Amino acid sequence: MRASDLLGRQQDPIVAIATAAGRGAVGIVRASGRDLGPLVQAVCGRALVPRQATLLPFVGSDGEALDRGLAIHFPAPHSYTGEDVLELQAHGGPVLLQLLLARCLQALQAADPRARLAEPGEFTQRAFLNDKLDLAQAEAVADLIEASTEAAARSAARSLAGAFSSGVRALADRIVQLRMLVEATLDFPEEEIDFLEKAGARAQLDAIVAAVDTALSSARRGALLREGLHVVLAGQPNVGKSSLLNALAGAELAIVTPIPGTTRDRLRETIQIEGVPLHVIDTAGLRHDEQAADEVERIGIARTWQAIAEADAVIFLHDLTRQGEPVYEAADRDIGARLPAGVPRLEVYNKADAVAAPPAFVPPGGLALSARSGSGLEALRHALLAQAGWQGAPEGAAIARTRHVEALKRTREHLGAALAHAAERDAALDLLAEELRLAHQALGEITGEVTSDDLLGEIFGRFCIGK
Repeated sequence: MRASDLLGRQQDPIVAIATAAGRGAVGIVRASGRDLGPLVQAVCGRALVPRQATLLPFVGSDGEALDRGLAIHFPAPHSYTGEDVLELQAHGGPVLLQLLLARCLQALQAADPRARLAEPGEFTQRAFLNDKLDLAQAEAVADLIEASTEAAARSAARSLAGAFSSGVRALADRIVQLRMLVEATLDFPEEEIDFLEKAGARAQLDAIVAAVDTALSSARRGALLREGLHVVLAGQPNVGKSSLLNALAGAELAIVTPIPGTTRDRLRETIQIEGVPLHVIDTAGLRHDEQAADEVERIGIARTWQAIAEADAVIFLHDLTRQGEPVYEAADRDIGARLPAGVPRLEVYNKADAVAAPPAFVPPGGLALSARSGSGLEALRHALLAQAGWQGAPEGAAIARTRHVEALKRTREHLGAALAHAAERDAALDLLAEELRLAHQALGEITGEVTSDDLLGEIFGRFCIGK
């Protein structure tokens, strides 16, 4: 559903199951709306003390108890959404929760016919629209739920607490102050103020640019914590790709045999290195179609090339025991020539335990290792982090998204243009003012001060129902 449709339905009371599907000890049904007094009375049988958990029976339409659990009423505006919120904590059986959901919807519709089931992310969207969260904090809710590493979870918690948003707003305030100086000079040219010198605008602009560069570097690392790095293992059959995946994951995930073409399709595993998620993809061995054993292997090879094209980095795996064989080396050169130029690669030479040390065929910049013994794996892990541009999480790092990084990039571009205008002998203050305005607008996209319905729809549409 488009965000504009949801915005038009913001007055509707909504209800949803707020816990994951399946059986559990506890399940939660959550409702939000302008006035939930009738719902509280219908399901709980009496008014509730605000923000206090009360143990009571949940009453069905026939007056019989559906279950006995905890009810908490959060009157507006002191709630997650900024509206009245009722949370019912019942036993976590799927059938029971559906009965309780249906009962709540029935009671809501008796008081307001517009009442309906919530859309994905609608509770958090209402929190954003009612100024309980900004857009970056709202995204951090989903990021905290989806975090795949401890570092990502901690960083998402910092963003939810407002650490990232506070930094963005501080930058925006500095740009606003500079805009005021520029536009004041434009409004009162008769004052003949030497703007760049007397107002110290150039020094302020230089300091803002430096601060944006720092924020951009931090956001890139925050985005890496959230999204991770997609790494494809590529190479000829039997070079040890599946063995390397198993070694990196610390588990026997892929079938390993000496038979060429054992791996027919992509196998993906997420590991973490220093808190950074790495999505490692094992692929079918690369060789020419006429060498493939059958149509299944040919399809696997085609999917390998597709995965390589979409990767953030490629580990091009070589077999040290076959170095010096003309046919093998010619095939390696052919694969290397076909790897996309825009995808970073790591040249890794496997089976170091099976050849004389040090390996004579490892070129400068290449890594020798043994997937079987584990030697060299630590060097590979560090090389992958370096390839990702990871320099360690900064103190108090907050989670970020690619959207945030792109907005900061645009901010930096507009500030760069502003620097160029400020450096001109006869500074074009109108152009300088416009670039500062555009930089300010780009920053506003991060927190949602400047946004579009389509963007809101995409962000909140990815949430789970009930959140």
